[in-house]
Amino acid sequence: MAGGLSPAAALPTEVRTRAARRRSPAVWLLLGPPSLVLTLLFMLPIGLVLVTSITDPRMSLAHYQRIFTVPLYTHVMLNTFVTSLVVTALCLVLGYPVAYVMARRSDWVSTLLLTIVAMSFWTGFLVRTYAWLVILGSKGPVTGAYQALGLGPAPQLLFTSFASTLGMTHILLPYMILALFAVMKKIEPDQLKAAASLGARPRAAFAAVFLPLSLPGVVNGSLLVFVSCLGFFVTPILLGTPRDMMISQLINQQIEELLAWGFASAVAVILLIATGLILVVYNRFAGLDRLWG
Repeated sequence: MAGGLSPAAALPTEVRTRAARRRSPAVWLLLGPPSLVLTLLFMLPIGLVLVTSITDPRMSLAHYQRIFTVPLYTHVMLNTFVTSLVVTALCLVLGYPVAYVMARRSDWVSTLLLTIVAMSFWTGFLVRTYAWLVILGSKGPVTGAYQALGLGPAPQLLFTSFASTLGMTHILLPYMILALFAVMKKIEPDQLKAAASLGARPRAAFAAVFLPLSLPGVVNGSLLVFVSCLGFFVTPILLGTPRDMMISQLINQQIEELLAWGFASAVAVILLIATGLILVVYNRFAGLDRLWG
């Protein structure tokens, strides 16, 4: 048949169409419940927050204008992003060597490190935060070490920006390590051997071969840590200081103390938009499907 399908070729197409129609109810049965859960638990609450931010107490964009014109709230926004960047950088500096050893070695050392990293997920972040309350407290081991060494009174570590940053770094470090490890484990050792056979010293081979190949893990881990740190709440409250308030603390204050639901919703929308923009940029250049290497 000129310009069309032959009967032999058209028959399989018709069969596939009928099979697809028969499978459509099953597909909807599989997709229906998850779609309903996502709509009820995510889409509707987000929509309600968005509507509240522009309708409480009346229809206007005054809440958003207030966020970007009042220096206090601008400082909170800036402090949140700066703290997230600092925590991300610390996790990267501390996590890269650990992930490198885990990926490069295949003996008990790698197994031990992987076990220690995995065990951190079995301990709640609230428990780890309270552990830092004890460690950095006035009767903790840090103060005891200062007194034992005769260094005088211990500095104020608890309820400071240092304590808050330390606690968040400790909690988010395993995510960075696993993201790096997932990528580093796929790097073939033969590539480094090839560089060595061409005369490259170990340090040069690492800088020219291993480090560029591990950059996707660096980007993935940094994204996970940065986005997670943007919404941290419990750790900054328990370990930090009110002078270095983060966005989540501001939202909690507006709701619990001031009952300012509209302004709190506007702050939450700004945080959601900022997180979404970060994910959009990442998806544009790397792809969300590569998030775990």
